[in-house]
Order: sequence, then structure tokens, then C-alpha cells
Amino acid sequence: MTSESVTGRVLRYQSGFFTIEVDIRRVICILRGKLKRRDFQGDIIGIGDIVRFTPLPDGTGVIEEILQRHSELVRMDPTPRGEFRQILLANADQIVAVFACAHPEPHLRMLDRFLVISEKQRLHAVIVANKVDLVGGEDEARKIFGMYPPLGYPVIYTSALEGRGVDELGSALKGKISALAGPSGVGKSSLLNRLQPGLGLAVREVGAHLEKGRHTTVVRELFPLVEGGYVADLPGLRRLALWDTQPEELDGYFPELRDLVSQCQYNDCTHFNTPGCAVIAAVKDGRVSAERYESYLRLRAGDSR
Repeated sequence: MTSESVTGRVLRYQSGFFTIEVDIRRVICILRGKLKRRDFQGDIIGIGDIVRFTPLPDGTGVIEEILQRHSELVRMDPTPRGEFRQILLANADQIVAVFACAHPEPHLRMLDRFLVISEKQRLHAVIVANKVDLVGGEDEARKIFGMYPPLGYPVIYTSALEGRGVDELGSALKGKISALAGPSGVGKSSLLNRLQPGLGLAVREVGAHLEKGRHTTVVRELFPLVEGGYVADLPGLRRLALWDTQPEELDGYFPELRDLVSQCQYNDCTHFNTPGCAVIAAVKDGRVSAERYESYLRLRAGDSR
């Protein structure tokens, strides 16, 4: 490492070029050849990574080192030569799951999947329930999402149309690296535009590229927030397989289930039609949501619908 090396964060990736943020300036860098050698198919660097690079006389740079990550969101894509490891976002602090109260109807099993991913990655999770104006206000919205705060997942009730909850959302994003997730049409772009003019449009354009997959010209970008922090839209998170999760460990990623497992009659209890199952008993007496239990069973069976 030379004394001239500089440390910065990767904000953008496109066609082998990385945009690195250093203080208030940005530097376009390429990857040093030796870093490209690896024994797997996939990404070496992801947006959000902290790297060291050597500046060149023309104002560009060469990345020499990738500093250790504290987290990473990874997707494994099948290819004819095996699985391709995509780094969707490095060093994320939280997953912000945005769902609409109506139009489209909230897909709570998808939300539960995101929450399992956050638990597995040890990331804070925030739920944003948008379009509360379409269901008559927060009281009605709480009937849909009210099961989550008691489990430790805060819910921010918003209306991009009315500007409701935008300040609270801004506070939740401030100073954090946030992975935005959620189905299309829930109003993410509108909320971000309310939060920071022009941000929603920029995020949507990059998200559309990412959604097309690895075999097109992929653009990934981490967007700085004026108040501090960064956001990245991750449409690919919807298809993120729990590829390294064993069925028997899944109950550990449901907060309401993890303490019940030790009370089951059998150590290898599947929590499905099993005698003496504490989980089934908790569902029957209302201590565990039937909807969340259904999500657990579907995920355990490999069904994310």
C-alpha cells in the first residue's frame, strides 16, 4: 500500500467502473488486477463497500483493497456454470420494507420474508406502511400492520400524498445505510421525493436497471441523503433466496417462535402436525399470529408466495 492511498465509499457501479465518495468529491476507479482473481463466480465489490484506492494523475483511481464489511446482502443467481454471487449492498445498517395499505394490497408474506432476511443478517428492520389515506387513516392501517411492533419491528405510517409520516421516515433514515425493499406501486418514489426532491426519480431509474438482472447493463447506486445517511433501492431483494438457511433454523428468525421451541415435546419438532408442539399451542391460543405462523410454514417449505 502506498502512502498516497485514499479511503472512500463505493456509491455506484456500472460496467466495471466504481464511483467512490471521498469527503465531498467523487472519483471514478477501476479494480486492481490482482483483486479480480477469485475462486468463485460473482461480485468482488458492492455498493456500500469501504475501499482504499490509489489516485492517478488523470483524476481517476485504482482500487487496491476492500475493507472488511460488517454486513452484506447477497443474492445467489443460477447460471450454466454454477451460482453467481451478487452483492446487492455492503455494510447496510437496516432494511426498510415499504408496503402500501391498499393499491396494491399488502403482501405480508413478502414482508415476513424481508424480516427473516433482516434477522439472519442481524440488520435492524423498519416497516413503512404507506398510503394510509386509502384506508381511512392510521387506525385502519394498524389493523393490518399492528402485529409487528410487539415483535420489535417499528412501523412508520405514511402518506406520500398528504406528506404524513415523512419527517418520521427521514429520522429513521438519518445517519444509516438503508436497503429499501418492497413491491412495485407502493409509493417508494413518491415518499423519497417528499423526503428529498428528485431523489425518488433517481432511485427508481437505477432500480429499474437492477430489476432487469445480471445479464443486462446493470447499474447499482447508493444515494446520499442531505440530512446524512444513504439509501439503495433493492428490487432484487424480492427474489432473494434463503439459500444458506436450513429449514430447522428458520424458527430462530421469528422472534415470537424462538423462545417456544425449547418447550416442544420433541427436539426435532417441525411445528406442523406434531404432538406436544408449543408453537402450535401458541397459535391456537392467540399468542402467535396465525398469519405469521402460515408465513413460517411456507418459508420452511420453500414457498415464498
